Amino acid sequence: MISIRQAKAEDDVGIWSILEPMIRAGETYALPRSLSREEALAYWHATGNTVFVAEEDGLILGTYILRANQQGGGSHVSNCGYVTPPLATGRGVASAMCRDSLMRAAAAGFRAMQFNFVVSSNERAVNLWKRLGFEIVGILPNAFLHPALGYVDALVMFRPL
Repeated sequence: MISIRQAKAEDDVGIWSILEPMIRAGETYALPRSLSREEALAYWHATGNTVFVAEEDGLILGTYILRANQQGGGSHVSNCGYVTPPLATGRGVASAMCRDSLMRAAAAGFRAMQFNFVVSSNERAVNLWKRLGFEIVGILPNAFLHPALGYVDALVMFRPL
């Protein structure tokens, strides 16, 4: 049974074990592939981010951040970032985290959720977000340099809450 809770300081070892392979692969987030542990955790725990972990039997199987997408007049729209390790693939972890984030965002008073930069070649994520009610509202042509595929589009996806 997957449970999702707000992260604690002692979760950073598990969070880093999930973030590092994603960062090194360079296929889904626009982050430097050389990012250090300290830099990655600072990015994930940045001011304004609330960090969550998904776990099963004490093992962290995913992490996500929830924050306002913009400040001021855009602060009613939330934004999230999700990461799961390969061992969680096909287990419903990303889906559970997204559903959880939608509920938490609505409870916090957000009116919508927007993903600003979904790499189009990340088809599993794009299809999951569509199944969960997100629409592609913008395409940024060749905005992401994929390490194997070259330049690919990035998508802006949106969903009212």
